[in-house]
Formats: sequence, C-alpha cells, structure tokens
Amino acid sequence: MLRLVLLLVALVTGAAAAWLAIQVRSPPAFVQEAPPQPTQDVLVASADLRPAQALTKENMRWQPWPESGLNPVYITRSGRPDALESIAGAIVRSRIVVGEPIRDESLLPRRAGFLATMLPSGKRAVAVRISAENTAGGFILPHDRVDVLHSEGREFASRTILRNIPVLAIDQAVDEDSKNEKSKANVIGKTATLELDPLQAEIITAAQATGTLSLALRSVADNDDYRQQSSQPIRVIRAGRTEMVKTQ
Repeated sequence: MLRLVLLLVALVTGAAAAWLAIQVRSPPAFVQEAPPQPTQDVLVASADLRPAQALTKENMRWQPWPESGLNPVYITRSGRPDALESIAGAIVRSRIVVGEPIRDESLLPRRAGFLATMLPSGKRAVAVRISAENTAGGFILPHDRVDVLHSEGREFASRTILRNIPVLAIDQAVDEDSKNEKSKANVIGKTATLELDPLQAEIITAAQATGTLSLALRSVADNDDYRQQSSQPIRVIRAGRTEMVKTQ
C-alpha cells in the first residue's frame, strides 16, 4: 500500500513539474523576413572594356540594381529601353570593368575622333618621327612622359627643348589593355604623338625641321616635377617672319 502511495505521489509531482515547465517556457520567436528590395535593370559591362573600344550588344547586359543605390547617370531599362541598340557602336572613353554601370559620360559618339576628344582644352597633338634608337629602345608607351632633346646635324651636342611632355600615342596605339600580354612588350613605331600647347607645337615643329629629335623617358616619380630650364632659342617662322622662341 505504501508503495502505491509513493508511486502516485511521484506521478503527480512529475506531472506538476512538466506542467510548470510548459508554462514558463517562452513562446517561439517568429522571424519576419524583410520584404524584397525593389530593383531596376541597369545597363552594365559584361566584359572589361578598354579605351577606344567599340560597344557591342555582346559586351553589355541589363542587371538588376537596388533602387536605393541608383545614380541618376546610370542607364536604366525603364528610362531607355532601347539602350542596347542605340548605344551599340559608341566608343569607350575610359576603362570600364565588368559589372560596372555604363554611363554616357564614359562614351564617345560613333564618329568622333577619339584622340581629339581626349585632348584637354588648349592642347594640340603633334606627331614626331621616332625610332628605337631615339625612344629609349622602344620602351616608351602611351601615357608615359618624356623630355624632348634636339640635335642639329652640324653640331655635336644636344639640348633639351621641352620637358615633362605626355605621350598620347605611339603610331596608332593610343592605349593598351594592362591584362593583354602585348602591352608588356615594347612598342617600336615610326611616330610618337605628343600633347603640347600651341607654343610648344611651334617649337617642336621647327626643331624637327632643323635637326633630329629624341625622346628621353622620365621616371614616374618625376612626373609631378614641372621645373623648366632655359636653353637656347629655336628659330620659328610666323607670318613669313623669322622669330627666335625660347625653349622650355
């Protein structure tokens, strides 16, 4: 009889403990999923694009973009649904990486001269004759900076007539893809196109007519050094008259 009473007490105690555990247990937390963020289709590059490269339907695509991250300069499908067709053929002004939104300011018109559009206001592009011997063995590339040296045939000396001049192109190579193996090799062309102001253009044209020009490659560390050193003047013909112009 005593065992039966003890068994009943144990059962009642266990049931009470289970009931209390159920009562004090916190209700399960419900995780509410955030509503999906609205997006718009934005025109992006489907491959890395180099300057002077033409756009095609194959190197562009529409990509969903969060509306909270939209920039007014982005090309959207809702704003320009025919962008793939209308922009195809445009020229890339500056490098665009894969997945980057394509903007109008990064493009040039189909028939625009690429080099003319890239020239800053007030600058001129002037080509000079070059060879491997007078261009640091052919290791001068677009976007390098050089000093221009002038040598006259009857003299056994050279002088620097222009300093820190940007190189725009070597022959037709305006820019090279950094990932392209060809860009790692030297470019030996017949002409180098330099970025000059109008006075520098006169100086270098007169110097080229009276002697030989050589380009000395500058270190990248010296590109911000714009100190100029006086040298002998160059004879320039203006409006039928000969003038002596101080070189830089």
